[in-house]
This record gives sequence, C-alpha cells and structure tokens, in this order.
Amino acid sequence: MFEHTRAFSGFSVDDIPAAKRFYGETLGIRVSEENGMLTLHIAGDRNTLIYPKPDHTPATFTILNFPVDDIESAVDELVSRGVRFEFYDGADDKGIFRRVGPPIAWFKDPAGNILSVLQQS
Repeated sequence: MFEHTRAFSGFSVDDIPAAKRFYGETLGIRVSEENGMLTLHIAGDRNTLIYPKPDHTPATFTILNFPVDDIESAVDELVSRGVRFEFYDGADDKGIFRRVGPPIAWFKDPAGNILSVLQQS
C-alpha cells in the first residue's frame, strides 16, 4: 500500500518563529513555511515537517541526526553559531561521546528536542 508513497517525518515545537530562526539561520537548513508549519528541506530529498503544539513536550530521544565528515570541526562551527552541546556521561570536554559507535555529540533545538551530529567513516 505505501511502497510508492513519499513518506516524511515530523515533530512538534512550541515556537515556530524560534524554530525557523534556529533551523534556517543557525543550522543553515533551507526552511519553508506554510499554513503555520515549517518544512525542513534536508539534503537527500528528506523533508521533515515541524508543527506547532502549545503543550509541546520535548522528545527524550534524538529526533534528527546530522552525519558529518569531521565531528570536531562540526562541533566547533556550531558552537561558534551559538549552539550549546549536551554533556552526557562519557562525553569529552566538547560534548563528543566516543565510547560506543561513531563519535556523536548532542544538542537541543529551542523547543528542547534532541539533535545530533555524528561522524561517519
């Protein structure tokens, strides 16, 4: 039934203008707005819907992972843009976790949703 449907994912935020600034300006993702919602136009033709939810509760898991070639450079660049990284157990002084799996660093959007950059070899 859905094998030829172009599915997309989505998540909620509590402040659409703040999300538009963060995803569009801070992260540099192309963002469009229609009907009070945002669409992130992520590379690889992977659109993601962001919708407003007044009683929004931030996700307790990573909602978007951004693969990068060099995690050190990506973290430094995001910090220079005002992004604050989370410091989970086992992370180094930049917030990069290297113990299991690929090196990964987590940060939050203005609504408190968890995102990551991860280095893929």
